[in-house]
Amino acid sequence: MTQQAEASRPHIPLQDRLRQLLDGPVALDKRALLGTLCAEVSRYETLAYTAGWNDALATTRRGSRRGEDAV
Repeated sequence: MTQQAEASRPHIPLQDRLRQLLDGPVALDKRALLGTLCAEVSRYETLAYTAGWNDALATTRRGSRRGEDAV
């Protein structure tokens, strides 16, 4: 899935998403459940990692502009 598609998906807290998977209408076997859980956790980790990089880049850009203003 692309980052744009990820951004357009509604944000559901991980705990709520896991509850949806566990209590969903379709019973998953252990292997399918674990695979789905791993994919969900990986997706949330990727989103958090990307958000951290975006925050770091924004902070760096703000810092470099302040440095230019001081010169």
